[in-house]
Amino acid sequence: MNKYLQQLVSLSQIDQKIDSYAPRIESINRNLQLKKDEIIAIDENIEKVDNEILELKAQIANTNSHINEFNAKIKEISKKTSAVKSEKEIKALNLEEDLAKDQLEAANEEINRLERIIDSKNELKSELEMKKTQIQDSLEGLSSEVADEIKAIDDERSKIYDQKEKLLADMNQKILTFYEKIRKWAKNTAVVPVRKQACYGCFMKINDKTYAHIIKSDDITTCPHCGRILYKETTQE
Repeated sequence: MNKYLQQLVSLSQIDQKIDSYAPRIESINRNLQLKKDEIIAIDENIEKVDNEILELKAQIANTNSHINEFNAKIKEISKKTSAVKSEKEIKALNLEEDLAKDQLEAANEEINRLERIIDSKNELKSELEMKKTQIQDSLEGLSSEVADEIKAIDDERSKIYDQKEKLLADMNQKILTFYEKIRKWAKNTAVVPVRKQACYGCFMKINDKTYAHIIKSDDITTCPHCGRILYKETTQE
């Protein structure tokens, strides 16, 4: 393989490595973000539960005010009962008192029901807070791991960039321009191997004449179908 073709193969492999770093970092950060999103979702649920508890307490306060009214009404009826003399008036007051007592009992039952709901809401809130604490603990460890992984990638990427700079300094500018022109549309498949007499960019079969040039590796040869730069791998037929 001639020098220029070897440089293009090396440059292509370096560019592939460089372009692989961004998705790797994105994948690492995505796992971290998922944990953060879980905490945000839990906070939203806790806020929702808190609002529901406040609403239930407001309902209890409102019901308590009705209880006070019913108690006051029962006391008032009791005073009136002691003052009236006719059986008809007493019967009417007794009916009114029974109604007030029924309303009082229903109000107390409603408060008990609302308090049970509040207890269940508080249990749910405790579970959410416990889950949040567990995620926060795991997030601290994950954050440290992510930081170490990203640092390792940055160190690796720095070395690859140094290799690229050294390679570019030794490359023919016309050939480099030719490579960059193809890479604009072919991305990381600007330089591809030929395997089983087929371009591994477009996977079309190469004619015998072109394939013979590729085997010799004396010149830079492009695929007659897609225009990618081709080379013959020594380990492949």
